[in-house]
Amino acid sequence: MKKLILISLLFGFFNVYSQKIFDTHIHGEADPSIQMKLLENSGVYKAAISTSWDLQETYRDKHKIELLYGLMLPCPNGKVPYVNRLCFSDGKELPDIKWVEQQINNGKIDFIGEILSQYYGISPSDKLLYPYYALAEKYNLPVGIHTGLAGPNHGCPNFKVSLGSPILMEDLILKFPKLKIWIMHAGSPFLEETIAIMSVYRNVYTDISAISNPYIVPHKDFYATMKRLIDAGLENRLMFGSDNGDIKQAIESVNKLDFLSSEQKEKIFYKNAEQFFKK
Repeated sequence: MKKLILISLLFGFFNVYSQKIFDTHIHGEADPSIQMKLLENSGVYKAAISTSWDLQETYRDKHKIELLYGLMLPCPNGKVPYVNRLCFSDGKELPDIKWVEQQINNGKIDFIGEILSQYYGISPSDKLLYPYYALAEKYNLPVGIHTGLAGPNHGCPNFKVSLGSPILMEDLILKFPKLKIWIMHAGSPFLEETIAIMSVYRNVYTDISAISNPYIVPHKDFYATMKRLIDAGLENRLMFGSDNGDIKQAIESVNKLDFLSSEQKEKIFYKNAEQFFKK
C-alpha cells in the first residue's frame, strides 16, 4: 500500500511539472541561462519574449527552448517599465517604422508586443500605434497588448487604470480586421469586457499571465475567472503565460481547476498558442 501511495504521489508531481508548455508571455532577465533552464525544467518548449531590444538580442540561438521575439513599444521615457533599461539603444520611445519592417524581413521580429499603451498613457487604439499594427497585419504577425492593472514601482507617470480595458481595442480591431490580437492578463479585472470583445471578434485571444500567479491573484479568484471564460465558450482561445512569475505555481494553478478536462488543459498549455502563432 505504501508503495502504491508513493508511486501515486510521484506520478502526480510528474503531471504537474512535466507538461508540455508554450509560455506566451515572458520578459528578459539579467541571467538568461538561469531563466531558460527554469522554464525548460518546467516543461516549456517554446516561449514568446519581449524586452529591451539589446537584451533580447542576447537570447538568440543560445537555448533549447524555441523563442519567438517581440517588439516592445511604446516605451515611457524610452524605458522598459519596472527596470531602468532603455527599450532601444537610441533612447527613443518608438522605433523607426522602416527599421521595424527591415527587422521583420530579417526574421528578427515574430510578434508586436508587449504593447505598453496603458503605461504610456494612451488607448491601444491610438493612431500613434497604427503604423505598427499595419505592419503586423501585412506580415501576419500577432500583436500582444497589456491590459488590466500593474504592479508597484513601474515608473510610468502616465499610467491609467481606465486605459487597461480591452473594450478600448475595438477601434483598432475594426481598422485592422485581419490582425491577430491577444489580450494580455485576460483583461483582469475587466473580465466582462474581455469576454465581450472575444465573443464578437474571433481573431482575439487572451493569455492568463499574472492572474494564474497565486501571489498576485488568490486562487479562488483565478478559479472564478477561468470558470467564467470557459463558460463563455472561449476554451479555444486561452493561452498560458507566466510573465516571469513563479511558473510552477502558475502551472499548478491551472492543473487545480477541477472543471477543466485534460484536453482543455492541453489547449491552454500549448495547443491554442500553436494555432495563434502559426504563420
